[in-house]
Amino acid sequence: MTKQLITSEEFTSIQEAQAGLARLFAKAATKRGFYRVLRNNRSLGVLIPNAVWDNLLEDLEALSSPTYLRHIEKARASQNRYSAASVKQQLGI
Repeated sequence: MTKQLITSEEFTSIQEAQAGLARLFAKAATKRGFYRVLRNNRSLGVLIPNAVWDNLLEDLEALSSPTYLRHIEKARASQNRYSAASVKQQLGI
């Protein structure tokens, strides 16, 4: 089962981030998540490991493709529906 990215969010203070940036990146990469960096309970930004960032960029590129968007639009307009079992069987899962 695919884990949603937002459930992979962790929080850290700016002091912790400054003291152990490499450790936080390694921990986030292991969990395939990211850290939101806070100062006085206000978000300053996020620390995202390269693998997660590369996946996000790939998704954003796909979503900016007119062809991809047309395919999504066409699929949504279609009346064809497939069960999860049928899709798994087609994909050999």
